[in-house]
Amino acid sequence: MSEYDTNLASTKETTDKRCPKCGGVMNFNPKEGNLKCPYCDHTVDVENVLPAAMEIDLKEAEFLANKNWGTKTKTVICKSCSGESIYDSLEIANVCPYCGSNHVMEENDIETMAPGGVVLFKVTAKDAGDLFQKWLSTKWFCPPAAKISAKPDKFKGIYLPHWTFDTNTNSFYTAEAGINKERTKSDGKTETYTEYYKVRGNFKHSFDDFIESGTSRFDKYRLNAIEPFDTANNSAYKPEYIAGFVAERYSIGLEEAWNNAQTRMKTVIESKITDKIIYEEKADSVRGLSAESSFNDVKFKYLLLPIWVSAYVYNNKRYEFMVNGQTGKVSGSSPVDKVKVAIVIIVIIIIIGAIYYFNNQ
Repeated sequence: MSEYDTNLASTKETTDKRCPKCGGVMNFNPKEGNLKCPYCDHTVDVENVLPAAMEIDLKEAEFLANKNWGTKTKTVICKSCSGESIYDSLEIANVCPYCGSNHVMEENDIETMAPGGVVLFKVTAKDAGDLFQKWLSTKWFCPPAAKISAKPDKFKGIYLPHWTFDTNTNSFYTAEAGINKERTKSDGKTETYTEYYKVRGNFKHSFDDFIESGTSRFDKYRLNAIEPFDTANNSAYKPEYIAGFVAERYSIGLEEAWNNAQTRMKTVIESKITDKIIYEEKADSVRGLSAESSFNDVKFKYLLLPIWVSAYVYNNKRYEFMVNGQTGKVSGSSPVDKVKVAIVIIVIIIIIGAIYYFNNQ
């Protein structure tokens, strides 16, 4: 039996996550890393014989990608925002975790790739609430009344789909390196000009765990703001880990994610080539860079990353925010005190006016 077959067989060990004492549905406990019954507090350890997600060769993804979630699941689609979520079949799923709408319906016979690994929640819902209050207190433009009264709604723990890619790249490039020089003009004054000359070469670079989002549901700016995630610190997927949480079904598939990743990787490569030219040629600038890159030995992992999502209301307006479930980093929106903004603008105008006045005396 191959390593992949062994992993797959382990993943297929089904669990119904019922409490052996009272029969209640057990949830994953981030603090202790075990299953805990919310009714009688009985705990059950989660055995994890597989330390981390297995990397899969991109060329063999169609044949090796695991579509077994290890337990019976159901896909729930929101009629209001079209969000698709994957729940354990025992979970009650009558409210959309994204927009709060109760216009949800179960969809049958949707086959989706199961994750290879999970970055586990380390931050509890209570911790997330405390971190939110601390974060809001640092917002200088936020009205004091909002800082005091803002109470987040019930937190929703969501595992977001992400892809990671490993690849070795080889790039052939051409560009022009610029050297700054000085010359004397006819009026006796000196001026700086740049003299360019052509350069070319090869550049090799390896990417490890390059992250690409598998969701289009959330605002990218807000998601980027709660990064990074320590993807190396993942656990091989077991259905127990998503007990009590929602796992979003990826809306950006493997092929699209890889295309997006290549575009971003090329930007990284071009930046590193620019640095290489400046260092090797002792150049002051680079222009006209053109690079042809090949991506070799591509491997991927499909991971679920943990976030807490919630919102609060101030002056009848809803403000959403999220908390990194691994590190506790917070990102979101907050109300703005227009009086404070006006004061800052007036002070800036006064400072600029004073500088202008004294410079012209």
